[in-house]
Amino acid sequence: MSRVRIACQLHPQQADYAAIRTAVSAAEAMGFDVVYNWDHFYPLYGPSDGKHFECWTMLGAWAEQTTRVEIGALVTCNAYRNPQLLADMARTVDHLSGGRLILGIGSGWFERDFDEYGYEFGTAGGRLDTLAEALPLIKERWRRLNPAPSRPIPVLIGGGGERKTLRIVAEHADIWHGFGSPSTIARKVEVLDRWCDEVGRDPAEIERSVGVDVGRIGLADQYRDVGVRQITLGFGGPHYDLAPARDWLAWRDEVNTAL
Repeated sequence: MSRVRIACQLHPQQADYAAIRTAVSAAEAMGFDVVYNWDHFYPLYGPSDGKHFECWTMLGAWAEQTTRVEIGALVTCNAYRNPQLLADMARTVDHLSGGRLILGIGSGWFERDFDEYGYEFGTAGGRLDTLAEALPLIKERWRRLNPAPSRPIPVLIGGGGERKTLRIVAEHADIWHGFGSPSTIARKVEVLDRWCDEVGRDPAEIERSVGVDVGRIGLADQYRDVGVRQITLGFGGPHYDLAPARDWLAWRDEVNTAL
């Protein structure tokens, strides 16, 4: 049975960058396996015009700041960047970090980001179609870059749509990230497994990840029982209090030691 990993997502909003930098160092010192930010241009909660920082510039800084944790966006909005450029950005951060980047990617959903920065919002289905078109281009660009990525960069796809998103996951992802109760995740996993069978993919090749409120430690074993192997806990600014995650890290160590 594969090991469980605990990740944290530091929401890059409502905070000075000094607080974010301090939180990244604290997360690595505490023993998190992965540290994520997100790819938005405005806060998702709290004051709508509060402080906010850009995702990929930040990941370059994290790559130099950290030495052990994997890093990534949860998730990059495919619509904001040419996929060839995004591939090169990811390859560069991969090298800056010594091979610790996860390329988290999705189709985007926060309409204000699109409207204020001049991107076409379109429809949910259209954005998913564009994501499906972009992923092969990203992987092909990785094969052509010099130097090549330092490792096969893991691709994480976020979203739970059963007709389109999970098929794209089956075709292209190394990690699937979703949200919901253990029973909801169990249903999504069943659908993902069926898509894997249809496209000829071994479901065991795809790590299952879920975002969970830090206070829901009582659900930890249930998530593990339905196949989740990466659990992400979210933390917001202006002050990032990571202390409540200690129970999750202790649980991870206990279940992994028992393997």
